Amino acid sequence: YLPRSLRTYSCVHCRDHLARHEELISKSFQGSHGRAYLFNSVVNVGCGPAEQRLLLTGLHSVADIFCQSCKTTLGWKYAFESSQKYKEGKFIIEMSHMVKENGWD
Repeated sequence: YLPRSLRTYSCVHCRDHLARHEELISKSFQGSHGRAYLFNSVVNVGCGPAEQRLLLTGLHSVADIFCQSCKTTLGWKYAFESSQKYKEGKFIIEMSHMVKENGWD
């Protein structure tokens, strides 16, 4: 878990911490169920096998990510993609699966 003094994003289903606000890279992504955020790193998240998937920006190598506690699929992790290098190893979490906690005014 992350310290309670930090602004965090948590799983909307079980409230497990997922990421610190400081790890947020971009809010301009689209997931399967609406808006999604790109994070540099996450916690309490498991990762499925990598697969090729057609996304809005083309064919990408991605792996689904899920909450370690409630097993809800949250989004995906980008695997190797030479034309989209800045996304490599980063995590997309869909807004419909997150809630903001601690210090949001």
